[in-house]
Amino acid sequence: MGRAIMEFAKTGKADTLRVLSSMFDEDEIDVPYLFRTVSDMPETERTALSMAEGRVLDVGAGAGCHTLALQEKTSVTAIDISPLGVEAMTMRGVKDARCIDVFDTSLNEQFDTILLLMNGTGIAGKLERMPILLNRLKQLLSEDGQILMDSSDLCYIYEDEDGFIDLTGVEGYYGEVDYQMVYRDTEGERFDWLYIDYETLETIAAGCGLACEKIADGEHYDYLARLKRIKD
Repeated sequence: MGRAIMEFAKTGKADTLRVLSSMFDEDEIDVPYLFRTVSDMPETERTALSMAEGRVLDVGAGAGCHTLALQEKTSVTAIDISPLGVEAMTMRGVKDARCIDVFDTSLNEQFDTILLLMNGTGIAGKLERMPILLNRLKQLLSEDGQILMDSSDLCYIYEDEDGFIDLTGVEGYYGEVDYQMVYRDTEGERFDWLYIDYETLETIAAGCGLACEKIADGEHYDYLARLKRIKD
């Protein structure tokens, strides 16, 4: 994805980014969408941006569209694991763009708002790793801070014409998928990605000492949630 982002940042043009999965038919990402402005964002993302306050950490910042929308009103640190993506963000005017994994303990600051958008729960990879992600985010969260993340409930994929959810034959949690990004002749490594239903997120969050609140439902089984420390 980093190559596609850099190419569009430099030239304003890019080929379509192909998305492969062992679970779904081949899909595509229109690269300009990664550069969208606030007016082109879905309502859940616009809501998250309106709620962001204090010192902000934008996790998996991609091309930096959320950071650019916020940094004129507050301090934002954008992180991503793609060196080309981070270089492109810097070119676009992101003031604090870092190539670092959120799990890297050298990232040891605290933030008032942590953003994980565009299915931010995905970076957990597997359901069993969701507590690891939440506990790591909790380490980076200021005492009264908030985590704003979105995800989708993939149950609709298994819904029959009568509205019954049939998970027969599904191994593991039904929201666990795998992807591979392909841009021209560059094939990225296959990676795990997690979509999680709200009720499961709420339960796992409670086990991590975080209160979970659904802020908004999206247009297609997606939602925005806010997590905060549970006070004694």
